[in-house]
Amino acid sequence: MIVWRSIVGLVVVGLLWAVPASGVWAQERSTRTLFEVLFGSGNEQQQTQPQAPVTSQPQSRPQAQPAPRPQPAQPPATSEVEKSENAKRVAVFGDSLAVDLARALERLYADNPEIVVLEEAVGSSGFVRDDFFDWNAAIEDELIADSFDVAVVAIGINDRQALNGAEALSDPWRSAYRDRIDAFLGDIGAAGKQVIWLELPPMQQPSYGAAMAQISSIHKAAVNGAGGAWVETYDRYLGEDGNYSANGPDLNGNIVDMRKGDGIHFSAAGADKLAFYIDRAMGSNSTGRVSLSGSTSEVADLLAGTDAGQMIRPPYQGLEQMRLLEMASFVQDLGGAAQRANDLIVAGQTTAGTRSFALEDMLDAPAGRVDAFGLGGAAEIENPTGR
Repeated sequence: MIVWRSIVGLVVVGLLWAVPASGVWAQERSTRTLFEVLFGSGNEQQQTQPQAPVTSQPQSRPQAQPAPRPQPAQPPATSEVEKSENAKRVAVFGDSLAVDLARALERLYADNPEIVVLEEAVGSSGFVRDDFFDWNAAIEDELIADSFDVAVVAIGINDRQALNGAEALSDPWRSAYRDRIDAFLGDIGAAGKQVIWLELPPMQQPSYGAAMAQISSIHKAAVNGAGGAWVETYDRYLGEDGNYSANGPDLNGNIVDMRKGDGIHFSAAGADKLAFYIDRAMGSNSTGRVSLSGSTSEVADLLAGTDAGQMIRPPYQGLEQMRLLEMASFVQDLGGAAQRANDLIVAGQTTAGTRSFALEDMLDAPAGRVDAFGLGGAAEIENPTGR
């Protein structure tokens, strides 16, 4: 018995020496029996990996991040320069067409300190409904205030209405309408101001476009009579087939939308093209008085004063002849000097261009000329007998 107790005591001492003197033994002593200490409990493999220490403070739950709030759109940086005190004041008068044009001119002259653009357009206005807005009275107020130097006018799309009880585009209507236009231009001219008038462009709806063309013809006659600058747009905004087209080349030559979906107003690219033509009318350097570089040559209307003159025609009679006149200045014989008249041509005088000639002279080409192919008179046969 003494020997058995001695053996058990040695085993216990050995186990105590093998187990490190740490808090682990104290922890296991309270949870494991002596039998489990001596012979194991079968869970030793689960204790081989070190356990992460458990903190006494609970971990905070991750807070949900709020969705980023949309930032307000920043206005685009503008390159507009400060205008000089003596900058030329270009006021744009008219209806909603003038609104698009004024914005385009503002973009065009944004970097030009010598020109400032003033938008004076009134939507739905015109020269017919002076009860809605009286342009003749308005221009008088502007002239008294001396608010502008150059007047750019784009107006007319709302004027197909009765005037003083007269049906639109009737003879009494034309007379009353022309009087209002003349009064408007007369006030501007009397004040020594310059005016640039924009031709009404082609419209998508045929009957409406025909009415606008007739109204624009009244504008053109009045502007030319007052000595203003007339800027043509009709032919410049037509399609290749000669009809209305919403697309066309922009200032860079790219085919883009020139008109808005309503078939009346201009897109931004179309308005920028208009501004380019207005700038040409003002002169390339935009200084001094307005030049007429934006106008084209006058072509006589052979149907003026006749019944056919009131009919719907191409933009203006003689358009093709006008193109020929513009192209003729570029046609010249190679190596030939320009011919000049030495004297005035008297009416009825015979000139080289009016002398008559015999048609047979064209067939008898002299020998050695490139067209002497023997098509003239019958050639003489030296051997009539054939021998």
